[in-house]
Amino acid sequence: MDAYTSISFLAAFIAGSVALFAPCCITYLLPSYFGNIFREKKQVLLMTFIYSLGIFSIMLPVVLGAKALSMLFFRLHDQTYYLGGIFLLILAIFALLGIKLPMINLQRKNTGKVDVWSSFTLGVFSGITSSCCAPVLIGVMALSTLSPTILMSLGVGTFYVLGMVAPLYLASAFIDSRNILDRPLMRKSIGEINIFGKKYDLLVSNIVASAVFLITGLATISMTRLGLLGMDSGQSESTKLIQNVAFGVSAVAEEIPGLNFIFLIIMILLAVKLFKIGKK
Repeated sequence: MDAYTSISFLAAFIAGSVALFAPCCITYLLPSYFGNIFREKKQVLLMTFIYSLGIFSIMLPVVLGAKALSMLFFRLHDQTYYLGGIFLLILAIFALLGIKLPMINLQRKNTGKVDVWSSFTLGVFSGITSSCCAPVLIGVMALSTLSPTILMSLGVGTFYVLGMVAPLYLASAFIDSRNILDRPLMRKSIGEINIFGKKYDLLVSNIVASAVFLITGLATISMTRLGLLGMDSGQSESTKLIQNVAFGVSAVAEEIPGLNFIFLIIMILLAVKLFKIGKK
């Protein structure tokens, strides 16, 4: 059992990376992430971290055996996607105007401050919609139940979600290192809107973010209405793929002594590297 649990972290990580590309997961999670970083422009890695915390806050309770929570997500599957789509449509408006949460004082927001609450809330919605995705939810629950202790289940679930968000960190590291969102074109204003006496600049980056949120929100609502994001809409194949990848990696890696330790060292080194990129 020790050999199996020692490599289950790697298997969970890779399975989580595969789970990200399940149709019902990537449809919402990936576009909403890119819309968020285009809206923020600064401290992309920090916002990616805050966004992923929102996902973790939903997924980990499910991993730890919150059966009632997982059943609630299954029962309210369509309603959750509708609500998520509406939330993105609201964010599309706020992104266009440069308004950030909390929304008590709707004022001009070109101060460069980051919007922690909005990023976290968007991550929470992404975590909920991911939990409503049958392959993602079944995959993480199946892997966590193979662990002998709650602590191991937590570790497996953590690396599963890390696998899901790892591509986001890679994307943010690339965008941050190239200063893509800090270029003059992204900060260029092409006009302004006057709403109730308040003027809002229409920045190129905000327009891009708003368009991403708008298209994703409308697509989420439309696909849910058409049943394309339903629990049985081709999701069984994705579920099998996630589980086959996890068990396949486990079978291969089980023969490599110390793989779990090596994997942890690599993850720590990558985290340090990302931290250094973020500080720059």
